[in-house]
Amino acid sequence: MSLSNVFYNTIFKRNSTFVPAVFAGAFAWSIGFEIAVTKFHDSWNKGKQWKDIRDKYATVEE
Repeated sequence: MSLSNVFYNTIFKRNSTFVPAVFAGAFAWSIGFEIAVTKFHDSWNKGKQWKDIRDKYATVEE
């Protein structure tokens, strides 16, 4: 059996396995995309965000 036949028979053939596979793929994609965009934004704006300049302005209250 080829890989495409195995993939079809295990995921796409029945709706009871196809729908959870779509939901799981969408969930994984959204988390991966969120992480990638956040890392890109943080690297693009390094030194301009509050977490980078907090030490200059925030004082510790005693």
